Amino acid sequence: MKHIASLLLGMLVGVILFGLVLVYNPFVTDRGLSPLSVTDAQVISLNYSVVPAESIVFTNDGESMHDPHPAKVLQLWEAPIRQTSAMVSLLHDARSRVAGVGVKVSSLSESSRLFNGDAIVDSVWYIFLPGNGSMFIQQTENYWPFLQNVAFPAWRSSANSWRGRWLGNLTAGPGALGTAPASGSSGRFAGLEMEAVESLSVDAFSSDHGFISAEGRLLIALPESAAGSAAN
Repeated sequence: MKHIASLLLGMLVGVILFGLVLVYNPFVTDRGLSPLSVTDAQVISLNYSVVPAESIVFTNDGESMHDPHPAKVLQLWEAPIRQTSAMVSLLHDARSRVAGVGVKVSSLSESSRLFNGDAIVDSVWYIFLPGNGSMFIQQTENYWPFLQNVAFPAWRSSANSWRGRWLGNLTAGPGALGTAPASGSSGRFAGLEMEAVESLSVDAFSSDHGFISAEGRLLIALPESAAGSAAN
């Protein structure tokens, strides 16, 4: 009996140490500011709500933390796309005016390595801005800072929730400087090759229901040759 108790105690200590190392990994470094936050190029700023219930359409496998919206939307339960979510959202400019519509498709990546601080999601955006044109963005996102600073404290809380103010960059590539390529497809953006970065601002999060108050932001840097013709 004594040996069984020692074994169980050792397993419990091992689990606790594993969790502490995972969350407070000293080898995971802060990636710092995004290059687009200090660029001199003209930047388009687009904001959107991350809360699924505030989107036009949001869907996933129907079993994830966030419920599909509206409730009767088709769900992505087929095996090849069970790890995928899709969202259609209004995009607002820096003055909070409606600027267009964005469609985002995201999938969990097999390249995630939590001990390296990599909780990877691969995503693409299709953005349509009436009067300006449309573009595609392909990016690799890293949600580890969000998990470490928001999701884990929410799970650890007795109320299963977190409230505060957290802001962090999501985009981690595939560009070498941590930016995502954006390709113009129509209008003033046709043929343009740009760079983009997505960030996340969270005020309230529940480990039971997901985002309660949160906003996403896309920054898209225009090439110098197009800066004079594209609007903010």
